[in-house]
Amino acid sequence: MNKTIVFHYVSRATLYGSALFLLPALVSLYYGEKDIVLTFLIVAAAVAMISTPLAIIKPKNKKMYNREALVIAAFLWVIFPLLGALPFYISGAIPSFVDSVFESVSGFTTTGSSILSQVENLPRGILFWRSFTHWVGGMGVLVLLIAILPSSSSHAMALMRAECAGPQVGKIVPKGRNSAAVLYIMYAALTLVLVILLVAGGMPFFDSVCNAMGTAGTGGFSVRNGGIADYDSTYLEAVLTGGMIAFGVNFSLYYFILVRRFKDAFKNSELRAYIAILLIAMIAVGINIYPVYGSVLKCIRYSAFQVASIMTSTGFATADFCTWPMLSQMILVILMFIGACGGSTGGGFKVQRVLITYKSASRYLKKTVHPNSVKLIKSDDKAMDTDTVHGVLNYLVIYIGILLVSMLLIAANNGDFTTASTSVITCMNNIGPGLGNVGPMSNFGFYSDFSKCVLSVDMLLGRLECLPLVILISPSVWRKKF
Repeated sequence: MNKTIVFHYVSRATLYGSALFLLPALVSLYYGEKDIVLTFLIVAAAVAMISTPLAIIKPKNKKMYNREALVIAAFLWVIFPLLGALPFYISGAIPSFVDSVFESVSGFTTTGSSILSQVENLPRGILFWRSFTHWVGGMGVLVLLIAILPSSSSHAMALMRAECAGPQVGKIVPKGRNSAAVLYIMYAALTLVLVILLVAGGMPFFDSVCNAMGTAGTGGFSVRNGGIADYDSTYLEAVLTGGMIAFGVNFSLYYFILVRRFKDAFKNSELRAYIAILLIAMIAVGINIYPVYGSVLKCIRYSAFQVASIMTSTGFATADFCTWPMLSQMILVILMFIGACGGSTGGGFKVQRVLITYKSASRYLKKTVHPNSVKLIKSDDKAMDTDTVHGVLNYLVIYIGILLVSMLLIAANNGDFTTASTSVITCMNNIGPGLGNVGPMSNFGFYSDFSKCVLSVDMLLGRLECLPLVILISPSVWRKKF
């Protein structure tokens, strides 16, 4: 383990990351919230001062392998939510430090689970910061820093692979750093388009910016106590539904469209499966909830929004789906597991992994019947390497193991089964709302500090897809002889 390069990159990242606190400070200044301005400036200055000494010292050994990149990613994803909790706690917006950390982790991991019930009472600067964490965490803290920090292409790609969601991460342009910049340019452009569409629909500008960041990061924090339902607008819900679906798509496909490689974009098997699952779920839920609403238009409106919100792991809500028929609730829980596309801002197991798992199981069954047959697992007509397939199956085992252990730990809170199980499922898959007492019209504030810490770890494990955090706490990684 090259510890010097690890601590150098972590220090540089936190130093440059301290500038993130300046934007909400400007928002607070605009709204005349002097105390909140001071809070953000103090946090920014403190982070910069602490980070500077290690950041300015260049390591002699600049070699970086996968283990260093994974440890750097894990460190930063622990550090940034802790730093992000400081404005909540110091300002008094969230008096409990554990609650502040939970809210910050939920923000950066784009989960959207909250301990707050009266968000409209928060200062505008704090509300903006809460949504801004979604936007930064959506594409990734490291991806943002790679885009603006000078670094070698090999380092950039190693760090991107350590952080980006999905079984396969590659360059979309020759240099890794340029790939990160292109990703963030597309991300920012799509966010801006969403803001314009929301403002055009009559949503206040501040709300539009915050909801657009929540949609872009597929996070789900809202600036209204009643969430998106408060606006009671079919147009706004349609825009947000389209936005959630768009940000659940692999961003590499948008690049293909930009460079007119339309065939590469639209023949993508993951994209086709993603759209198919969305449409089937929307139709099934719409038919199932018809007796509840008695209106075809309302069924389309609510089923489309909630299916898109859950599958993309955004977590916005316009209806209390805890009151829907059991079939609709089960469909939504299944969508929580499936999640969005790899390489998107969405959470969950990822559609691409579901496809690989299905193809691997199908191959196993055919090999059982025809032992001498040779059948390759393909993705978009290309044979997948064995390491990728094994990686997906190994991740599934780790994923299920962590889910089960977390459910046992949360069960100690003495809640009901539905609440305990779906709270873990929704946090691990970075969804936001679950069922029972953590439904869309409720929050996580009733949980004990211990349970909130467990769920916070689950959110981080889900966002980083387990491996970086597991490696971070592995003693063998830190031994000198590795």
